[in-house]
Amino acid sequence: MTATVAVIAPQTDWCALAREIADHAAALAEQHDAADSFVEESFDLLKQAGLFAALVPADLGGGGASIATLCECIGILARGCGSTALAFAMHSHIVAVAAWRRQHQGAPTEGLLRRVVNEGLVLVSSGGSDWLASGGEAERVDGGYLIRARKGFASGSPVGDLLVTSAVTQDPETGPTVLHFAVPLRGEGIVHHPTWQTIGMRGTGSNDVEFDSVFVADAAISGKRPAGEWHMLFHVISKIAFALIYAAYAGLAEAARDRAVALAARRAPDPLVAQIAGELENELLGMQLAHRRAIEIAENCAPGEATTSAAMACRTLTGQHAIAAATKAMELAGGQAFYRKAGLERIFRDVQAARFHPLQEKQQLDLTGRTALGWPI
Repeated sequence: MTATVAVIAPQTDWCALAREIADHAAALAEQHDAADSFVEESFDLLKQAGLFAALVPADLGGGGASIATLCECIGILARGCGSTALAFAMHSHIVAVAAWRRQHQGAPTEGLLRRVVNEGLVLVSSGGSDWLASGGEAERVDGGYLIRARKGFASGSPVGDLLVTSAVTQDPETGPTVLHFAVPLRGEGIVHHPTWQTIGMRGTGSNDVEFDSVFVADAAISGKRPAGEWHMLFHVISKIAFALIYAAYAGLAEAARDRAVALAARRAPDPLVAQIAGELENELLGMQLAHRRAIEIAENCAPGEATTSAAMACRTLTGQHAIAAATKAMELAGGQAFYRKAGLERIFRDVQAARFHPLQEKQQLDLTGRTALGWPI
């Protein structure tokens, strides 16, 4: 299926569009989950609706939507299909970071943002598998580099256009140096490995992508930094990305709550059931408060160590409460939750992925503790 690129109208109701797409995605979610297949139909609908360009600034032809609005859209999508929401969030955070860097740092990201609008590009990130150290080898050759690497967790790669990634070169003056660049996902030397067979989020298409001596020109290198060290780019990513990514888990937890309450409300009043429902409500509120703070950080806080510490703490708390809420929803629904038809089993599996994005809990605690103590991170 080939989607057309939407012409974005002013004052688009993005959430209304997300609700329509969520309904379609829900109808196919079980099929994709069972087959480990990518949610391609949902991505086609997202493209037709212009949602891939929603975060691009309006002066570049995009939707000019806020991060808060897109988080709401991602949560709505998650109620229909967690995989659609998460894969879309991965594209969205790249766009949001590029837009923020253009506005606040004068970064040369305008060309990429215009292409997202005009060409309907779907962006794919390898950031979750690279983080500060990055991975793979960038060999210096005339005019650029040869990249040899294998990148995991490339959500959306079955239909993605550009992989935004990095690799390490051995700079004779500065030592191991991470190069940042974007490469076409259908270019020469790019090999797709269908490795994504997982406990949950089975429709995200987060396969491995291999670089078999792929040439990247000097002009395509968008940034350089020392390997393994915190850099301002990662402070920007940390403050923005996880509000969008964890909106998917927040939406899943809210969907689990609604399904469980609907099942339990049919029973005769029972104080034990009421207490379990109360525990679920508390977990949900904790999640919503943490995620709301994450959105505030993404939209209002300057990047830096303190902001990254707070954003990562929100990432941990949102994920913990989302998982706890989904678990409590299973308990509230009782034996009915064990049946797939109840709709809780897939949500419970999908929400477990909240554990694995960087920074994972122990790393986040170390970062936040060091920041509080004034120690180097």
